[in-house]
Amino acid sequence: MSQIPSNEKEPLRVLFCVGVTQNFFDLPATETGPVWQAYGQMMTALATMDGIKVLGTMDDDRLMVGKSDAAPWTFYMMADVADLDTVVAACNLFRTTMVGEHRLWKYGKIEARVGRALIIQGG
Repeated sequence: MSQIPSNEKEPLRVLFCVGVTQNFFDLPATETGPVWQAYGQMMTALATMDGIKVLGTMDDDRLMVGKSDAAPWTFYMMADVADLDTVVAACNLFRTTMVGEHRLWKYGKIEARVGRALIIQGG
């Protein structure tokens, strides 16, 4: 994973929220493998982009089953990101990652929540 240089401005704290949509669930079981491979490619591409340091991931598959219309999402990736343009480029991976003749966005979606790291005070 790439690191954000320490002499740069403070990174954005970003929560990438990813949802699997109904189109995935409409596929026959024998056709879901390429979609999962595309998700893996997208996640690897995001994690290795310049200006992104992935802090962690969370799969919501034990308590959230089925398609994601909104929260709760299927899985999450939290990262420190250099700037808003890099956040946009990461979200764009759903437009550029292919699943056969289709783009990944046919089978899923992504939203980014952008903020800053929270420092817990007191104690």
